[in-house]
Amino acid sequence: MKTKIFYAALVVLFAASAAGHYLHWGMIVNFILSAGAILLLAAFLGKATESVAHYAGERVGGFLNATFGNATELIIAIFLVKEGMFEMVKASLTGSIIGNLLFVLGLSLFCGGLKYKVQSFNADLARMNGSLMVLATIALFVPAVFFNTHTISDASVTTLSLIVAGLLILAYILWLVFSMMTHKDILAEEQKEEEPTLEEAPAWSKSTSILMLVVATVMVAFASEWLVGTLDALSVQFGMNELFIGAFVIAIVGNAAEHAAAIFLAMKNKVGASVEIAIGSSLQIALFVAPVLVFVSAAFGNTMDYVFSIIEIVAIMVSVFIAKSISQDGKTNWYEGLLLLVVYVILGASFYLIPA
Repeated sequence: MKTKIFYAALVVLFAASAAGHYLHWGMIVNFILSAGAILLLAAFLGKATESVAHYAGERVGGFLNATFGNATELIIAIFLVKEGMFEMVKASLTGSIIGNLLFVLGLSLFCGGLKYKVQSFNADLARMNGSLMVLATIALFVPAVFFNTHTISDASVTTLSLIVAGLLILAYILWLVFSMMTHKDILAEEQKEEEPTLEEAPAWSKSTSILMLVVATVMVAFASEWLVGTLDALSVQFGMNELFIGAFVIAIVGNAAEHAAAIFLAMKNKVGASVEIAIGSSLQIALFVAPVLVFVSAAFGNTMDYVFSIIEIVAIMVSVFIAKSISQDGKTNWYEGLLLLVVYVILGASFYLIPA
């Protein structure tokens, strides 16, 4: 009965948010309806992800969730790139990276840690993920330094951006080969022997689980786009600056489904999948989505450079540093999750106080 009520509420709220968008209801009403629809869709996507992870394993399940979750953000970013809103795109990419590393991972570890005293996952995978995030930070840092010191021209910055973007995409593709093919046994999630009788059977078959994951992602994409359309009006009304909107509001909205899925899995003691969603999503944004947008913008005839602001780079560097230091031992607890959340709030307050 509860399941039927949930699905009925999901369909009604999604239909209402669609009506509000296309019939041009008030922005505040549209924001509330779209946000509510995304929250229910997040729970739906979380259930689909857990079901897929049951058949494919935590790593593959987490990877699929990160990929489908980032598809929403990629679609939104492509529309922004087409309009030439490069700074908003970069801010949203920054927000996605720090949001996943600090907010999603932090809240997952915190909630899971309240239920389980210590949670563990593959330490080798954590160290490799940390090294990849350092690579992503270097790729952001180098073009910014050369551009801001006027060592190279604007045209050269464009060339450097395309080179860096191409190398990052290559590095990400080879990472997938390394982690899921040649070294998958080393990086596989550790098997948990405790509570073997409490493992719940998935509600759907393998094919149905994948279908539900695709359906949920498509619905999230629509709802996210409808909600983003209300943000300009809200920013004017509440005086929020563009950097804060891109780095925190859009990033949180675009990744709402991933947030819920990661927390849901951590509370079921599947922290390996939660880490794969949070850190894996950040890696996918930094090493694949952002570089792809550089080439997409080039295809539109106006190449977006890979030069991020000093504020954005500092925020990413701080996030990578603390996330790497906390996760590299392969063990977590609720207090480590709290530390990540504290850093996220500090960055959020700093971004918010930048003049509009």
